[in-house]
Amino acid sequence: MNIFVGNLSYDTRDSDLENLFAGFGTVESCRVIMDRDTRRSKGFGFVEMENASEAETAIAELDGTSLHDRTIKVNEAKPRENRPRR
Repeated sequence: MNIFVGNLSYDTRDSDLENLFAGFGTVESCRVIMDRDTRRSKGFGFVEMENASEAETAIAELDGTSLHDRTIKVNEAKPRENRPRR
């Protein structure tokens, strides 16, 4: 299951997300989305968990909690929209 994590601090790294979610089950991958030009976090990321029930527990437990002094938003990721390229 793919999970969206929003309102992240600019200091949050992939390893921070992995450590946070590992307490709920097997984490397949974690990625904080970075701006190509500035190489700074865009303030959101994605976590993939192997087991759907573990992912749902993580979402329920972590949504609204604090990470690096920011209240994070955690929910199931929506499919990416196809946007026309510029």
